[in-house]
Parts: sequence; structure tokens; C-alpha cells
Amino acid sequence: MTPDESLDQHIRALEENGETVLVRRYAGVGPARAVVKEAAVLAKVKGYQPEDIVGEIQQGDRHVILLNDPSAPVPDGKVALSTMLPLSKRDFLVIAGAEVSIEGVDDATRRIQGQVIALEIQVRG
Repeated sequence: MTPDESLDQHIRALEENGETVLVRRYAGVGPARAVVKEAAVLAKVKGYQPEDIVGEIQQGDRHVILLNDPSAPVPDGKVALSTMLPLSKRDFLVIAGAEVSIEGVDDATRRIQGQVIALEIQVRG
């Protein structure tokens, strides 16, 4: 499968069964921090099954498949996800209006021929 075929497959699946989430990056810390970058991205959010709760995964954590589509339209006031990569634990997602923290980012599982098609992210909160 080529990267373009995989991206098309991911887009179709997430358009049908996904939702738009925000990826948020702050500058500073505490109450004075400010949002410096925010991307609106198509994603699939799901919970972990009881048998998946091992190691660093806790009850209530969620698994997010976040699409990395370089040709996706960028809404006013937002940036393309690609300008925020790589994501880290200092970044946040906003899912259904609630901000959650990123606990882990996997950018290798959905990488095809060196192109990151989607990120798999563990979130908490």
C-alpha cells in the first residue's frame, strides 16, 4: 500500500466514524499561559478495553487516532497539524469541548514509507 492509498483510506474511515478534535499548544505555564498554536484535526477517539489497561495505561484513558492530512483545509485562526509535529506531553487535545493531556504519542505505527499518515495518542483527563 502506498502512503497516498493509506491516507485516502484513513480519511474515508475518519470522515465516516470520526470527529474533529483540537490539538493545542501553550506558551508559558500556569494561569498566565497562552495558546500559541491550535489545529483542528479529524480523529477517532475510543476507550481502552479492560485487558488493555496495563503499564502506564489507566482506567479512563482514551486512545486517539489523529489524522495527519497535509491537504486538509485549515480553519481561520488555526494552523496545520504538520506545523505542530512532533507532538509531546506538553501539548493537549480538546475532545468534545474538554481538554485532555497527552500521555504518549506513537508516530510509527501508521507510518508508510516514511510518511506519517496518523498518530496514535494516549490521552488522560
